[in-house]
Amino acid sequence: MAQDVIDSDGFRANVGIVLMRGAGEVFLGRRAGGRGWQFPQGGMREGESLEEAVYRELNEEIGLERPDVELVGHTARWLRYRLPPRYVRRNQQPLCIGQKQRWFLLRLRREPMQFEFERTAEPEFDEWRWSTFWDPAREVIYFKRGVYQRALLELAPLAFPGGAPPLPQWWDEISRRRRAPAPAE
Repeated sequence: MAQDVIDSDGFRANVGIVLMRGAGEVFLGRRAGGRGWQFPQGGMREGESLEEAVYRELNEEIGLERPDVELVGHTARWLRYRLPPRYVRRNQQPLCIGQKQRWFLLRLRREPMQFEFERTAEPEFDEWRWSTFWDPAREVIYFKRGVYQRALLELAPLAFPGGAPPLPQWWDEISRRRRAPAPAE
């Protein structure tokens, strides 16, 4: 198995995929076992380019191939989040304390599309649905919300060249909660 790329600060290099269809709905997958909803994402491997990682993850996690999508754009820089202490695997080396992600906006070339989750021994997702563009920032696990907000805000002008839909009322509330000090564990 190929080695994940973890930098000297302990952040695992990762790609995130915002898959969009039609007028702006985005794909959300339910993590296997009902552990929340998120975009497809995954770690880069040694020697792999960002784009190679995107298409590998797209295939492994939801069964799509490069011809099924159009690459619209990506975030300009790495977006980072730290894992809460209970999620850090202290017995693994090198130690991974979080992820640094480059986010890619892909648009489906055709519909209807069949998604396949069984391309790996341990599927990431067991269910999927289409969501409004902004909702994933509220639905993802709490420690990824800031990255989702930053990625969606940066990708919105590419997704909606004529102007993105207005931010929902709850957007500022999750931003404030994210900035509040975390409770002690």
